[in-house]
Order: sequence, then structure tokens, then C-alpha cells
Amino acid sequence: MKILIVEAVWVGSAGYGFWDKTVMTAFSLLPSLQARQIAAITPSEHEVVVVNERYDQIPFDKQFDVVHVNFRTQSSLRAYEIADRFRSKNIPVVLSGQHVTGLPDEAQGHGDSLLLGRGEYEWLQYLQDFEQNKVLPRYGPMQYNGSVRIPPTKVSLPGFVLSGAVEATRGCPNRCEFCPSGGIPGGSWYYERPVDEVVAEICQMPQKIIMFYDNSLTINPSYTKQLFSEMKGLNKRFICNGNADVLACDDELVELSRDAGCVCWLVGFESFSQNTLDFIGKKTNQVERYQAAVDSVHSNGMAVVGSFMFGFDTDTSVVFNETYDMIRKLQVDVADFTILTPYPGTQLFDRLDLENRLLTKEWSRYNMRSVVFQPKQMTPDELLRGVQNLYYRFYDTNYTVVRVMKNLGRGLYPFFTVLGRNLVANMSRRVLNVERKST
Repeated sequence: MKILIVEAVWVGSAGYGFWDKTVMTAFSLLPSLQARQIAAITPSEHEVVVVNERYDQIPFDKQFDVVHVNFRTQSSLRAYEIADRFRSKNIPVVLSGQHVTGLPDEAQGHGDSLLLGRGEYEWLQYLQDFEQNKVLPRYGPMQYNGSVRIPPTKVSLPGFVLSGAVEATRGCPNRCEFCPSGGIPGGSWYYERPVDEVVAEICQMPQKIIMFYDNSLTINPSYTKQLFSEMKGLNKRFICNGNADVLACDDELVELSRDAGCVCWLVGFESFSQNTLDFIGKKTNQVERYQAAVDSVHSNGMAVVGSFMFGFDTDTSVVFNETYDMIRKLQVDVADFTILTPYPGTQLFDRLDLENRLLTKEWSRYNMRSVVFQPKQMTPDELLRGVQNLYYRFYDTNYTVVRVMKNLGRGLYPFFTVLGRNLVANMSRRVLNVERKST
């Protein structure tokens, strides 16, 4: 069969220009892994074409036996347009992704078959059924167990790609109310690939820099220590996610990550309010350990990217100034500021919907930079302006230059990683400026 796999990540009119795409492609920051994992496990007898609309034109004029569209909530309308256009040519369309699992009844109107849950092994079953002419409207979600293997990654991106991508573990047991990964059936179940399998895949990657797409590589420190020990001598550099509590207390893990080639840890701090963290169920975060976590990473010559989220029921309008002051004190190298977004399928979406606090179900606005619900202790405009102003204050040119230059002492890889992430953040700043002018 000739199969088209579309990774729908449409950003609309506030999109990125040529240089933006070049930078983001080079650092492999745009696509998810799911479409490439689906392509990787598709039996070799099939001809597979993978496209990402940010870079590629959708080949509507070509004939395919099956079209598979993988997407998230904010690109769902565009994904449905793509699906409907192929279906109008009598080409079967399969839909997959978090939004499909969260709202299957909605998605069913635009796809001949849905893959619920992770979707990879459901895809293999679909292909078997297709060849036997007995496809079902829905597949899954599959019940995962210890025998299930996480698929490898087929990296096929256009242009100059500096960083590869890999997934060593999957799932997160913490069940944070807002987390879309936890909303997927089986998303809170934690799985690990055999270390030798992960190392073999990394060795085969042509890129020297790797991004681990795991929710966190600090969930099971014993596994991660084994992985990092096996990665010594591979002459690779990598970026990965971790939780503050482990990074603050496990010196061995942090040192092993350095020796294995880590240049940057991404840490979901989310909030400086312990009350907020307890409210949302972020059990891995103790505010009193934040500074120790950052200091441990920095002292081992690695950078820190911190993510912070706003709009929790415990947040008031003073949270923005408090966060800015604390971030400056922490001295994180890059900061992501996002607006709490209730994605379909999450506990948060169900709760806010039940409380009649959702302001819109226009899915393109579910992008973590728009306010789509009624905050409890501030107005929607206060929330939006607060996050926008944080971006402008933190990414002030002078302060940005200081942060970037500090990483020269940590080596070229941390320096260029921080430089690249700051460039990407400034692109987001420009997108926010478009939205500021339109509001």
C-alpha cells in the first residue's frame, strides 16, 4: 500500500517565517514523535510518505491507499480539513492523537477510523484489517502491559537538522490535573525500553545532539543512571526533562548525566507557590528545593530551562511579579511561560466544563497562550496580559544577552543550546506581540 502520514501542526496566520523555521527545525523543536513512530513501525512492504505542513505541501493531488492524520487539539480544525479533502476523493482516512482520544465522537465525523490511546499498535491492527477488508471505526485504546515495546523513532525532517529525537521511557504516574499526557488511557502507566535498545538507536542517529521526549527521566533514577552509564563514550550531547526534587537531591544522577553528554535539563517548576503545587497534584515539586536543583545542574556545567504555568485556581494577579522576581533569583537560563489550558481528555477539562467555566471550544485557541476558561481569582485579560508582560520582561534584550553569555563558561553545547532556545522564545514573543495588538 501507499500510505501518507500527515503530522498536522497548523499555526494559522501567526506562523513562522523562513529563518524561524530554519532555527526550529535545526533544533528539532516543532514536531512531536508520534507521527514518526507510527512511520517507524509500519511494515516495510508498505510505501510510507511522512509530511509536516510547517515544511511540506500536503500532496492532495496524489493518490494514496490510506491517509493517516495525527494531530493535537489546537490543529484539529486544520486536521479535519485535510481529512475531509482526502475523503472527498474516496481515500480512507485514519485519525490519531490526543484530541481524537479526548473527543472521539467529534473526530468520528471526519475519519473513517480512529486510533484511540497511543495509537501505534492500534495502527498495526488497522493495517491488518485493511488488507482483509474489515476495518473498524475505532481501535483501542490498547491495554498496555510489560510485553509492549515503545516504538523506535524514524527521524525524517527537511533541511538542516542538528538534533535527533528519542523516547526511552513513557508515561508519568503523577496524574497532574492539567497534563494532557495523563489524559490518554494508559498515560499514567510508566514504561521503560530496554537500555541496550535505546543506546543502539542513539548510536544509529546521524545527529550529535539528541532530544529525549520522555515526560521525565527522573521518575526512576535507577533506570536513568543505567542509561546514562551506557551512554558514556558515545560522544553524543542531549537535552532531557527532569523533576526538581530529584535533581536537587541526587548528585550521582546529575553527575552521570553530565558525563553521558547532557547539556541541558528541562524542568517543569510550574509555580513558586507550594499551595498551588499541592492543589494541582504536582507531588514532585517542593519549592524549597528549586534553588538546589538549579545550582546542582549549573555546577555540573549544564543549563536549565524552566517552565512556568499561570491561571491555576490559587493564582491571583500578584503571581506574575512574584514569579519574575523568583526566576531572576533562581537564574534559570531559559523560561517558558504558558497559560493553563484545559485540553479535552484531561481532568481539568472535565472539571471546568462541569463548572461552566470554559469560555470557548474554539480548539485553535487551545494553544497555551490564549485564555479559554474563566480564571477563579483574576479576569481573563489579567491572565493574558500578565503572561505577555512576563515574556517581555524576561526576554528583554540586555537580560537575554547576559543569560546567554553566562553559558559560555559551561561549554559550546550549553551555550548554543541556550542561544537557540532564547531565539525560539523570542519568536514566541513576536507571536504574542501580534496577539497583543489584536486584543
